[in-house]
Amino acid sequence: MSFEKVILVTRPTRLQDTVKRYNTKAQAAFYITRRGQSFSDYELEDETYAHAREDLLKIIPSELKVQIIDRSFLPNFLFAPTDVVVCLGQDGLVVNTAKYLSGQPVIAVNPDPDRFDGVLLPFQVQTSHLAFEAILEGRQKTRNITMARVDLNDGQHLYAFNDLFLGPKTHISARYTIHIGEKSERQMSSGILVSTPAGSTGWFSSLLNQTRGLSRFGGAAIDMPVRSRQWEDRELTFAVREPFASKWSGVEMVAGTIKEKESISVESHMAENGVIFSDGMEQDFLTFNSGATATVGIAEKTTELVIHS
Repeated sequence: MSFEKVILVTRPTRLQDTVKRYNTKAQAAFYITRRGQSFSDYELEDETYAHAREDLLKIIPSELKVQIIDRSFLPNFLFAPTDVVVCLGQDGLVVNTAKYLSGQPVIAVNPDPDRFDGVLLPFQVQTSHLAFEAILEGRQKTRNITMARVDLNDGQHLYAFNDLFLGPKTHISARYTIHIGEKSERQMSSGILVSTPAGSTGWFSSLLNQTRGLSRFGGAAIDMPVRSRQWEDRELTFAVREPFASKWSGVEMVAGTIKEKESISVESHMAENGVIFSDGMEQDFLTFNSGATATVGIAEKTTELVIHS
């Protein structure tokens, strides 16, 4: 495929977000220092990011057009098949971008290696030319990262790079019926979390940590080693958060795996405040109230993350 344009996805720095909130840099400085934080660190992060962006723009080959978008525009942005997507930011920017793509290669660049570990950021600014050269010559090497997909019975759908959440918008109990194969169970809980292999060390791991802690508190320690998973593994894991046993609800079907060509179905019984969102982006959600049925499985597409050849 011949690529024509680079879509550079950026995100505001902490300083930019704070200035936007408090109108001026002076007011932002007052607020930051009053909290006991270092304003100079905010400034350094902002300057480092600005320099990284300018240096990256100089490295992008001249034969590729460049369009810069802020991550807030992602839900409504239309990516072309001939786009190369470049994420300049923390790992979360890759996560937030991936769900809106359809096979476009992603070049993830760490703008500040001294500050960010960059698990999902194979390139630094000074090495990004290697990725662009490989793209133009058609020899790019990618990791095909497994994603999740949820489909509603009204035709809407949503993808996830790390995880999907199905449950209440606020701190109330979710009511629903979960269907797995031939089995089903009515449940009351804080919601259902579905994790991809890439997301298994994130939010999902906190559920395991909670389970271990409670088991130790109760005097019956449970050995729950986290199984090593490759991002390409075609498997999802789900867990019900804080399931409640009652005359109406059960607690038997609270965790499991979803393999290739398998799915779980969840029928909402919530009159209001039911939502489905992915990767922590609560503002980009699907309504999940009574009458809605969600089917969750492995997505047909993957994230094509460019790596070093």
